[in-house]
Amino acid sequence: MAENGSILVTGAAGQLGAVGRTVTGLLLERGLPVRAMVRREDDRAAALRAAGAEVVVGDLLEPADVARVVSGCRRVYFGMSVSAGYLEATVLMAAVARDVGVHALVNMSQMTVSQMSLQHTTPSPQQRQHWLSEQALAWSGLPVVTIRPTVFLEGFFLRFVGPTVRDRGRIELPFGRGKTSPVAVADVARVVAAVLADPEPHVGRIYELTGPRSQDMHGVAREYADALNCEVTYADIPPEEWERELQRAGLPEHLMRHLVTMAALHRAGRYDRMADGVERVTGRPAMSVRDFVALHAEEFGGRRS
Repeated sequence: MAENGSILVTGAAGQLGAVGRTVTGLLLERGLPVRAMVRREDDRAAALRAAGAEVVVGDLLEPADVARVVSGCRRVYFGMSVSAGYLEATVLMAAVARDVGVHALVNMSQMTVSQMSLQHTTPSPQQRQHWLSEQALAWSGLPVVTIRPTVFLEGFFLRFVGPTVRDRGRIELPFGRGKTSPVAVADVARVVAAVLADPEPHVGRIYELTGPRSQDMHGVAREYADALNCEVTYADIPPEEWERELQRAGLPEHLMRHLVTMAALHRAGRYDRMADGVERVTGRPAMSVRDFVALHAEEFGGRRS
């Protein structure tokens, strides 16, 4: 283990339930040495340090910071929140990883990339950057493992619908009749941690991750109802209305464009996908919508069933 050094995890100080933070905890539970990269010293950094991680402060867009935090690490998890600088950060990480001689770089991408090409792209600048980032990493010659999750349950299905389910018993999204198979961050993190713990069998592979079922939003609403023991329905709201809600929330333009595009792709059926990556890597099936909602019942105004 000493010759492999620590495992670098970027984005380790994300909110509770974020991929980087969850991966850090899973690796520490395995007794593996983790270098956790954070943006600043705060309570989250202190908690990571108390859990046993080596905490380093740095900016993924600063070359000197990236060189410093990667030095001595041979396995790297690279993940970054939605950001206009995402492509720049990826190329910078690739340059440093090549220079250091990283043995495995686990790249957090997204499933929409599999449907993209030079001729077929999307209006989301973030999705375009993910596609370009995968190209850049392929050109780098690095030993890369690509993780492509579908939409996270924690995003649209908790953050954006939690208040409407709690207050009105409705999931209000502009997804039309499109089907979707959202995946939980916990399942994505389990895949990433398993790969980082033993990367050799996975290098060069692409793992697409979805939940266990693809269904329309009425089916999703039924899973909410089962989990919360109350009536929950789906209300298909106009895309323009939802976009205005995002604008009123003050979201950055880059993030808003990304979310609006994801909603449009849902309506177009582009998220009607099924993949067995979670079970194939971890040996356990992905969490269902019902089980996820039951875990977060209090945030939806219900009680754990």
